[in-house]
Amino acid sequence: MFERPRTGERALLVHITIHQFTEQASLEEFTELVRSAGALPILSITGTRPMPDPALFVGSGKLQEILDAIQSNDIEIVLFNHTLSPVQERNLERELKCRVLDRTGVILDIFAQRARSFEGKLQVELAQLQHLSTRLIRGWTHLERQKGGIGLRGPGETQLELDRRLIAGRIKNINKRLEKVSQQREISRRARQRAEIPVVSLVGYTNAGKSTLFNRLTNAEVYAADQLFATLDATLRRIDLPDKTPLILADTVGFIQQLPHDLVAAFRATLDETRLANILLHVVDASDPERQNRINQVNQVLTEIEAQQVSQILIYNKVDKLGDEQPHIERDETGRICKIWLSAVTGAGIDLLHLALSEQLHETSIQQWVQVSANNGQLRARLYQLSTVLAEEYSENGDSLLKIQLLPKNLTQLLESEKDLQIVEKLAGLPKAS
Repeated sequence: MFERPRTGERALLVHITIHQFTEQASLEEFTELVRSAGALPILSITGTRPMPDPALFVGSGKLQEILDAIQSNDIEIVLFNHTLSPVQERNLERELKCRVLDRTGVILDIFAQRARSFEGKLQVELAQLQHLSTRLIRGWTHLERQKGGIGLRGPGETQLELDRRLIAGRIKNINKRLEKVSQQREISRRARQRAEIPVVSLVGYTNAGKSTLFNRLTNAEVYAADQLFATLDATLRRIDLPDKTPLILADTVGFIQQLPHDLVAAFRATLDETRLANILLHVVDASDPERQNRINQVNQVLTEIEAQQVSQILIYNKVDKLGDEQPHIERDETGRICKIWLSAVTGAGIDLLHLALSEQLHETSIQQWVQVSANNGQLRARLYQLSTVLAEEYSENGDSLLKIQLLPKNLTQLLESEKDLQIVEKLAGLPKAS
């Protein structure tokens, strides 16, 4: 009934410039979306209108142009680079005698193909059902009305109403399952917080190179390809910076212009990794001529998920495509690193990213010498396990003198919980630790 387009369908793309809309997605990006969905863009039809037609989105003349193109090019599906209302979608299908899908439908189809994890599949199904629930009116024609007369009376509800109830029940069931997954994520998040391990989240426009950078930093094998929405599922890995600072690196779903609200809502649990992160690495395709617009669009989504306050470092990726551009860092007026130019593919500039992460993660932490008695090897092992030890020396009585690095509140909590731990005010007679 509402099956997704089959792979390889011959598609006609429609892009209408609407004067009343200040922001509109580009036709080039939509073409890439269509290819990512598996369809074959055969022809594009463009035009302008002061405002969309309430019934068909396009005017009668443009509708005839689309119909002629369908008949002369064996078109199987018409894809609009706009959000169509259920009525517009139904009327267009009736007039054009073929499948019609809007921009939201194309993106949902890509997400359905790319989701791999249990949570990702649930989130995509939820977004699809929420989108579908408003479009059931075009799915049935033979049971939309209960008929009267002998032998024609219905069982008490139409098929359309039954479908609505089934979809509502499925949405309720998915929300319950996602709530359980969210609780499991919260348990894992609390465990990381207890271990005092900071979280660094990769964000950015789709196809900016987030997964490639993630693989470069973690030596993971997350799927990465030169296409829109190559990966959807959030992936977390623990890594240690060259200075032994531990962190959790999170790779999240890419953003796009006019990202459907149903998707943002469905992926809110996954995007919590972004909202609750210590640092955001905002990955930008440095070779993209529209990169500033892409940055603005990502920041708009970050505001929508309430992550705009998280500290951000701009990562200008793909400098290998810029010719003479060399990896380098830029600092703001306060001296903090705010931009890094690098290449995730070649690895050039990764050392600069390590430097920036170390600086930002340590700028609010303090270094302190602490003393652990010789008979408390368990406490000493715990400090090493937390990766807080920068140096170690020994006193004459065998006690360990450890140079640790922690946030002020965490050091206070550690001193309160460990009675055997003492702060060493001076290290008279001991050589300076590096």
